Amino acid sequence: MTSCPCGSGRGSDACCAPILAGAAAPTPEALMRSRYTAFTQADLDYLETTLAPEAREDYDRAETETWVKGADWRGLEVRAATGGPDDESGTVEFVARYKFQGKILAHHELGRFRKHEGRWVYVDGVMNPRPATRTTEKVGRNDPCPCGSGQKFKKCCGA
Repeated sequence: MTSCPCGSGRGSDACCAPILAGAAAPTPEALMRSRYTAFTQADLDYLETTLAPEAREDYDRAETETWVKGADWRGLEVRAATGGPDDESGTVEFVARYKFQGKILAHHELGRFRKHEGRWVYVDGVMNPRPATRTTEKVGRNDPCPCGSGQKFKKCCGA
């Protein structure tokens, strides 16, 4: 049994191989994993056909081929995924590691996926996504206490 390049821990025949051969990916994560495997195998046709129609407009096959064939793929880490078989859209946050032109690199992305004609497709992504920043309102000593007591902050929760 050959381990699947996508890092799922399953054999290729039980993971990405059927999807690469034409089976529909059941989830955005499964499509992302199969796309990573296609990158490792330089399957440019699969990479193009799994793009949303609007994403195909910007697809540069020659540039992709140069990049894909020049990279030494080191692994895929899926950090988070949304969207199931019954959903119409989903996301996958992932990090693809590779070596290119002597440099070890990581491609960190939050990819958006949607169904097109009943099949999952890659729409676009945000590079190096950051978690939402937490903001809090600063309460001054003489401001009303946010707990709603009616007292000044310094005499209530700030004491």
